[in-house]
Amino acid sequence: MSTHLPADVLEALLRMRLVAAGESPAALALAGGVASDIWRVDSASGSFCVKRALARLKVAADWRAPVERNAFEVSWFRVAGTIVPEAVPAILGHDPSAGLFAMEWLEPSEHRLWKADLAAGVVDPAVAWAVGDRLGRIHAGTAARPELAVDFATDAIFHAIRLEPYLEAAGRAHPDRARVLSELVARTASTRLCLVHGDVSPKNIQIGPTGPILLDAECAWWGDPAFDVAFCLNHLLLKTLWVPRAAAELLAAFDAMWDGYRARVDWEAIAGLEGRIATLLPGLFLARVDGKSPVEYLTDEVDRDKVRQRARDWLARPSHCLAALRGDWAREIEPRETEQ
Repeated sequence: MSTHLPADVLEALLRMRLVAAGESPAALALAGGVASDIWRVDSASGSFCVKRALARLKVAADWRAPVERNAFEVSWFRVAGTIVPEAVPAILGHDPSAGLFAMEWLEPSEHRLWKADLAAGVVDPAVAWAVGDRLGRIHAGTAARPELAVDFATDAIFHAIRLEPYLEAAGRAHPDRARVLSELVARTASTRLCLVHGDVSPKNIQIGPTGPILLDAECAWWGDPAFDVAFCLNHLLLKTLWVPRAAAELLAAFDAMWDGYRARVDWEAIAGLEGRIATLLPGLFLARVDGKSPVEYLTDEVDRDKVRQRARDWLARPSHCLAALRGDWAREIEPRETEQ
């Protein structure tokens, strides 16, 4: 349903010269995000997408984050676009004073949402491999440019929108695991190696004609690449409960993403990086049922408790091997893998 753009958004589009004076472009509010208002705008010059950061996120918990993250998101797209141009949308304009930017519209008929594919049981390990490959190329390309650290010193934002609502909130829900979760927060916050996206999730990845396109980089931060990898691998494990008929394929996608990514790692020893990913993933696993942003598709308390107990066990007895975590989870869900 068409809607009218807020006056300040229209004024920003005028300043960016994306609409003409006196023009009232058609607009459609898009659903799906909790941290921003997003519109498709159809102007005389064509269609594009507008995104404006929110100070209070649209979740049940009181979750707030600085709106200036919008500017860092634009910067992430621009930097990543110099390394893997096909992996990001083109930025058409940015108005920092309004806290919004415009980017190219990705036509749905040519760009599938990865999350929608997975929900339908359409799991292609080659897609997961390509996600890992492109993410690894971006991490490697930025690790080679340490001067970017100055432009992405967003520690406070990353803490507010990632470490606190996920790991610290999970620690408050599980006081007997609070110490190890706090240690994960401290280690992640102090590891600064490359440009991190911060929200590598299937809901933020479109599969287009040339492969995966990464969206929603408002958590951009100069920090630990382990966070991006753990964040996405976590989703692939969780979705085995959502789509049990595709559990085997989702586990294969887990392996494929890691294979695609690890081949690009040239900035540090792979063993150390894998260890950080494998020990961080259980904290994120727990956070997606007992943090401030639980995944919406795990509504069965039996499933939620399965995640909870496995995460608690992993946190109590850390593994530094992703294959070990994958094997543990495969055994946990084995009866469900055979469901028709």
